[in-house]
Parts: sequence; C-alpha cells; structure tokens
Amino acid sequence: MSIKDMLCNTVCPVDNARAKHVRRKEARPGELLDAALDLFVAKGFAATRAEEVAAKAGVSKGTLFLYFKSKEELFEAVVRETIGNQINQGLAEVESFDGETIDMLKFAMFAWWERVGNTKASGISKLVMSEASNFPELANFYQDNVVKPGRLLIRAILQRGVDRGEFRTLNMDYAVYSVIAPLIFLTMWKHSLGACSVEAQLDPKDYIDSQADIIVNGVLAYSPSLSHLNLNSI
Repeated sequence: MSIKDMLCNTVCPVDNARAKHVRRKEARPGELLDAALDLFVAKGFAATRAEEVAAKAGVSKGTLFLYFKSKEELFEAVVRETIGNQINQGLAEVESFDGETIDMLKFAMFAWWERVGNTKASGISKLVMSEASNFPELANFYQDNVVKPGRLLIRAILQRGVDRGEFRTLNMDYAVYSVIAPLIFLTMWKHSLGACSVEAQLDPKDYIDSQADIIVNGVLAYSPSLSHLNLNSI
C-alpha cells in the first residue's frame, strides 16, 4: 500500500466509505442482471420472484426496483445485455470482415457459440420458447431484439456471398433459417438431453463444423462434385 493510501485510510475514513458506496452502487445493476440470469435460466420466468433476484444479488427488493421497475423490465435488460449486445457486435464484425463469405459464415456460427451458446445466456432461448405463449409481451420483445436482428445478421452474410458470386441465388426469407436452425438445436440439446447424459452430449466444434459444411455446400454457386448430375430431374 502506498503512503498516499495509508494516509487516506487514516485521515479520510469518511471519504473512503463514500467512495466504496459509490463503487458498490455502480456495480449493482450488473450484479442484479447476473443474479436474474442465473434464476431465469434455472427456474424460468414465471417461477422467478423479484425478491429472489434481490437476495441473490445481496440487495433489498426495494433496491432492485430502483433500477428496474418490474420483473419484465429486468428480463428485457438481461436479454439486451447477454444476447442483444452480441448480435450488435456481430453486425459490426460482418461489415469489416475481409475474406471469403464461407469463412465469414463459419466465423459467425462459432462466434455465436462462444459468446452465447456456451454461456448461461443460452438458457434464455429455451426459456422464451417454453414460456412464450404465457408471456406474449416478452416473446414480442425477444422477437424484436434478438430474432429479427439475428436474421438480419445471417441475411447480410448470405447476401454477401450471392453478390460476390460465391453462393447461388437464394430465397433469403427462408435461407437464413438453414443457419439459425442448427444453432437453436444445439442450444436446445444442451439444455435437455445433453444435460442429462454424457453419451447424449454433442461436441460443439465438430457439430458446427459439420453443419457449416452442409450449409456451405448447399449454397455454393458451383459444386464440382455435382456437375455431372442433371439437378432438374431430381
């Protein structure tokens, strides 16, 4: 400890206490979001109570509502922080990506797994799917802040491939789901059968590698291995 710190600890205890209080206050929103994420994933939205979140974060229920007016607003903040921000980062990376679109697509799929799928936030997708009918407002929020931006991200990648002549012309409204579907499956599997049995667990890297290969070879503008086939007769 420096001489300055020693003097401040002995001469300025009130200032030290005030500084700690300020740091603690600034940290509370993040602590509340972490606690809420844990409980939402473990118990679901309906079963999670605001007082449980507050207790897990080490604050009172009243303090929680100083930052978030309702449990719904807390959930929305969790979604923005854990998933929404990652999609925004992905959009920025796509715009600056320098390389073949095939590599961009694989990068995006692996980045999603590392930043969302392999984190606690992956449980949010399962939660929304299982409770959407009971909480349509939250489902609509998730649609607007996760699903739609995610589709735009994948669409931008696929359109880049088409524009550069790397991919054939696609029905973009539905082609995006060829990328999204296997990632959602991996998430659902992780939180269901994969969580119950070692034998049922999937290796994320091998799985995404395989899915990306199948997707890519399905959208290539020209595939040498299929050049001898009359695809119109299939």
